[in-house]
Amino acid sequence: MKNYLDTLPKPFLVLAPLDDVTDTVFRRVIASCASPDLFFTEFTNVDALQSPGRQNTLKRLQYTGKEQPLIAQIWGKTPENFYKTAQELVEMGFVGIDINMGCPDKAVVKNGCGGGLIENRQLASEIIQATQEGAGGKIPISVKTRIGFKEYDPDWLQHVLSHKLNMLSIHLRTVKEMSLVPAHWELADEVRNLRDKVSPTTSLVGNGDVMSRNQAEELAEKHNYDGIMIGRGVFHDPFVFSAASPWETYSKNQKLDLYQRHIELFAATWGDARKLHTLNKFCKIYINGFAGAKELRDKLMHAGSAKELLELIQTARD
Repeated sequence: MKNYLDTLPKPFLVLAPLDDVTDTVFRRVIASCASPDLFFTEFTNVDALQSPGRQNTLKRLQYTGKEQPLIAQIWGKTPENFYKTAQELVEMGFVGIDINMGCPDKAVVKNGCGGGLIENRQLASEIIQATQEGAGGKIPISVKTRIGFKEYDPDWLQHVLSHKLNMLSIHLRTVKEMSLVPAHWELADEVRNLRDKVSPTTSLVGNGDVMSRNQAEELAEKHNYDGIMIGRGVFHDPFVFSAASPWETYSKNQKLDLYQRHIELFAATWGDARKLHTLNKFCKIYINGFAGAKELRDKLMHAGSAKELLELIQTARD
């Protein structure tokens, strides 16, 4: 097996998969600021991929050479579709495949996917096995999950680790907690001890409330984790993977320049294939910390086209 994980520094830092956020466009923006050691795609539904809606779903797996190394994250509920998709992902050039078993979205959980698999361990096992078989040992298989459904559940983590995954990313909250409480880093050592006992060769990645590279490295050293994943931290600082982020010193025009680059990449990549309001999720990253930022955000979030967005940014420059 070509295990890219073996080539990463320790600790390695990971850009978390965020739905409708970490597409090829935003990954390129982050790479241009300060690249992580490992990228994840957005969530890609295997059941949609193996259906008449395939062409639209494939867009979630689009990438360029600037977003490397890149792991494809997949989710769903049909083992056969995980098997087929894993075969395809190997051929598409991804360095690994990650199975989402932690998404707390109510619709996803109600459908028995994502975090809902914590309560259906037989299906979770079938999905992991199908993905491993589909990949045929050619690239590593990992799982991203949470510490439990309603409460910390070491039996769940032991169940997942028993499949001898190449990597386990653990969000230190339960599914029910979503992101409404602080991450339970006080459980990090217990989770690592469990990994050491059940599957010591599985790389362990911690996730939850990490807002800087320095914090990530401190947590990894304190808890002896192989890697740390950063998700919402990128919304506060697109240079979050830098050891010395310049973001706090960025001028208004520098922030506008970066958002302009994001919009131009979005328009060139997606055209009409993605709705413009997707960009609203990113607006506050760039349009903040200067006089008139709130008023400008309001205008930008009501724009009807990429052209209008770019015109508003140009008018706002000092």
